Order: sequence, then C-alpha cells, then structure tokens
Amino acid sequence: MARKTTLGSSAAMVETPLMSSSLPASGYLRLYQIIGRPARNDRPAIVPIIPVSRSTWWSGVKSGRYPTPTRTLGKRITAWRVEDIRQLLEGQ
Repeated sequence: MARKTTLGSSAAMVETPLMSSSLPASGYLRLYQIIGRPARNDRPAIVPIIPVSRSTWWSGVKSGRYPTPTRTLGKRITAWRVEDIRQLLEGQ
C-alpha cells in the first residue's frame, strides 16, 4: 500500500511504498535508510522513506524542518531515532 506525502514546496506529491507503520517501534535509522539509495554493483536498491536528496535533507536538518541526528552510537555514526522519523511522517 502506498502513502502519499508532501514534503514542502520543493517536493511534489510523491508515493512512498514504505509506510510509517512498517518502521520498527524503536531504534535508529541511517541516512541512506531514510532517503534511499540506488542499486550499485552487488548492493540492492533501498526505497526511500522520504524521497529527498542528501543536500536537501541536511538543509532541512539545519533549518529545523527535519529532526536532528544523534551521535551517541559512536563518533563517526550519524543516525536518527525511528520515533523522530515516524513523528515527521505523521506530521506531513
């Protein structure tokens, strides 16, 4: 089942096949799990939850439109709480 989301004035109405109900109840998501990733070599494609580019995502984090990441998992690990992403999707 697809979900239609509107992600601001720069993004058109986009159908995302992954609904917020299919996200885990708690945990963390890396950026590629949120904005997706194309298939390369032997890696399969990852369907985006929020179909925006990396630069648009980071611009949205800076402006407060998207949630801020946590770095408590390690110095070089940037991740977002599933609860924050779920809240973002439900607020759309």
